[in-house]
Amino acid sequence: MKIEEVRSTAKTQRISAHSHVKGLGLDENRIPLPQGAGLVGQEAAREAAGIIVDMIRSKKMAGRAVLLAGPPGTGKTAVALAIAQELGNKVPFCPMVGSEVYSSEIKKTEVLMENFRRAIGLRIKETKEIYEGEVTELSPIETESPMGGYGKSISHVIVGLKTSKGTKQLKLDPSIYESIQKEKVSEGDVIYIEANSGAVKRQGRSDAYATEYDLEAEDYVPLPKGEVHKKKEIVQDVTLHDLDAANARPTGGQDILSMMGQLMKPKKTEITDKLRKEINRVVNRYIDQGIAELVPGVLFVDEVHMLDIECFTYLHRALESSLAPIVIFATNRGRCTIRGTEDVISPHGVPMDLLDRLVIVKTLTYSKDEMLKIIKIRAAIEGIQFENDAFELLSDVGSRTTLRYAIQLITPASIAAKINARSIVTKADVEEVGCLFMDAKASAKMLTEAVGYMK
Repeated sequence: MKIEEVRSTAKTQRISAHSHVKGLGLDENRIPLPQGAGLVGQEAAREAAGIIVDMIRSKKMAGRAVLLAGPPGTGKTAVALAIAQELGNKVPFCPMVGSEVYSSEIKKTEVLMENFRRAIGLRIKETKEIYEGEVTELSPIETESPMGGYGKSISHVIVGLKTSKGTKQLKLDPSIYESIQKEKVSEGDVIYIEANSGAVKRQGRSDAYATEYDLEAEDYVPLPKGEVHKKKEIVQDVTLHDLDAANARPTGGQDILSMMGQLMKPKKTEITDKLRKEINRVVNRYIDQGIAELVPGVLFVDEVHMLDIECFTYLHRALESSLAPIVIFATNRGRCTIRGTEDVISPHGVPMDLLDRLVIVKTLTYSKDEMLKIIKIRAAIEGIQFENDAFELLSDVGSRTTLRYAIQLITPASIAAKINARSIVTKADVEEVGCLFMDAKASAKMLTEAVGYMK
């Protein structure tokens, strides 16, 4: 008799550099805890970030900018991601790196503006007349083709919808049947059809069809309540970039020249300023009418010193716009030359006139005890067990070299322990991988000595 162990179907998630960050780790009085939500230390920076989050939530910080400045490996990106976690999924958060603006296909300022628009959300609330329910029947009715021949065309489609209060049979236009096919609707799905536009939206599979399987590809939703024909407030969350992209896509004709033009067109096209102004006008009208609500999000620009003088000049104008997000810059540079100039030296590689607009939050180097706590959190996230001596040695390595190097030794040390038939990582395993891999300081020292020897 063969006995097999059933493997868990739980979803495994890849662990990234900041998988442990779940929030800012503040108490109910918005005071930072020594260790909380995956963050350790940096109390002043986290408290400042908490105030920024409160300002964003109260919508009193649109068009303002913050600079996170500190040495490498002091948690600048972690604080920015913690702000995103605190704000939740409904507030747009758009991360980018300064070097992303350099492209052969598109202008630097266009990349910046595109990311600005990605970070501004629009919550549209509309009361629509809809038909909603579980699909009980889906029957396309065919007739002879008006063009003659043997082909047949669909004259209309019969759709049966069921709710907790009753059922209704609808006779729909063939164009709506195309929308139904695009949404891949089948019997047992819960859908709604807008009465005015005929738009079809599939909400999921009816929970009456839910099975006992551990792994399911479907989202199950309950049977809708009330009548099939009703008025319902529908909330849609979009970004201004979504509106730009939807309106910038031209629909060409079916002739050969139009089709060739679409094939020859480059993959990425710039959205004109004229189109953006038109969309802004429509958005402002919707906001005035109370149909839409503006949700200023966060644009996070890491390695801001990589931007050049043209980008900084453009940022001045973009920040003054009425439709501007909160911008968080991060840099690990001190005084350096502004990119795009030859001799203009400025703090953090940012022009003084833009620095004057920024609220600067500094991050400090971690102490040895704080490094020990961070290493323990990372080991727990990766599911690796360490002896206390091994943790102490890693924190010593971190204080002597860098925290990043110490964290990078966690996984190699666990593999060394497995090779030596141990389930718990010991001090000897950490020493073994420490001899195999060099840190940046040791590498630089070796190169300096090698150059001196060659001379």
